Amino acid sequence: MTDSLSSTPLADGFAMPAEFAPHEGTWMLWPHRADTWREQGGPAQQAYAEMAAAIVAAEPVRMGVRGSQIESARALLPASVEIVELDSDDAWMRDVGPTFVTNADGERRGVDWQFNAWGGHEGGLYPNWDLDMQVAAQVIGLEGDERYSAPLILEGGSIHVDGEGTCLTTEECLLNANRNPSMTREQIEGHLCDYLGVEKVLWLGAGTFGDETDGHVDNLACFIRPGVVALTWTDDTSHPQHAISHDARARLETMTDARGRSIQVELLPMPTLAPMSEAEAAGIIASGEVLPRLAGDELAGSYVNFYTCNGRIVAPLLDERTDDEAMAKLAELFPEREVVGVPGREILLGGGNVHCITQQIPAV
Repeated sequence: MTDSLSSTPLADGFAMPAEFAPHEGTWMLWPHRADTWREQGGPAQQAYAEMAAAIVAAEPVRMGVRGSQIESARALLPASVEIVELDSDDAWMRDVGPTFVTNADGERRGVDWQFNAWGGHEGGLYPNWDLDMQVAAQVIGLEGDERYSAPLILEGGSIHVDGEGTCLTTEECLLNANRNPSMTREQIEGHLCDYLGVEKVLWLGAGTFGDETDGHVDNLACFIRPGVVALTWTDDTSHPQHAISHDARARLETMTDARGRSIQVELLPMPTLAPMSEAEAAGIIASGEVLPRLAGDELAGSYVNFYTCNGRIVAPLLDERTDDEAMAKLAELFPEREVVGVPGREILLGGGNVHCITQQIPAV
């Protein structure tokens, strides 16, 4: 592991580019936990391979795979996906991987956040995250970039930036007592500005109902371009998401971004998801260490959890009653990109979706 820089990205003139800016490529991690993924991870591995295939058609993909899984991963993944031996506790590259920042001179560096498995011993998803804690530094090193070590517990799914000075996040996650209990809201906001190179933080309230990450913003809302935010939405007043999304919309419509623009809100339909079935739950080997995944569990699915790559939107297919409407809306929002829908339920059963399992490497 390389030594970290003693300064901050903001002080050095670096900032996180928007996801919709050009990429050099994408990093992912291969799923392997039998207590998270059913049938020894087989269906999830097939789903990850389909996601990787959709992305590698647009830009290079590097898949971090533990040594014992390399042979089986190679058999499932397209030949164009590069496999890198890299161990991890699970397979959520968005949250355990680095955040890359760039400057006006075409240089790139990586931010290595602190990580505690979405809540540590107060609601976290597993009790040991030592391998996950090492992923970001290893990825930054493999990219040949210099590294900042941030003093903040933060997962990449809890932030979205517009590339022009604005960060979007949720109070439910970043102000949760199981992340940075000794820090005030102002201190957390200061760290976001220092390590993302942003000037303004827009705070939404709760995240998507039932989200085990304590309300990651990437399941609720995201920038699709400066001044425009996509928001998951339901008109069903009986659904708990209705009040959450209405609150988010009301907040966004009174906010301005770092450049003084009003926020335009675009709505994506919320899928109506069947709970985890008996058959799905039966394939999970309980270990007593991971958050139990049980038949009847509600699933926090969202079409906002799409991934923007070069020339393409890769989005989860979640509910045949709303998939077509959601894909059509994404096509309307991104007329310059091809929208590719990939089955997302297997990844959702593990707690996330396509955005959660990817991390972009910005082009420089």
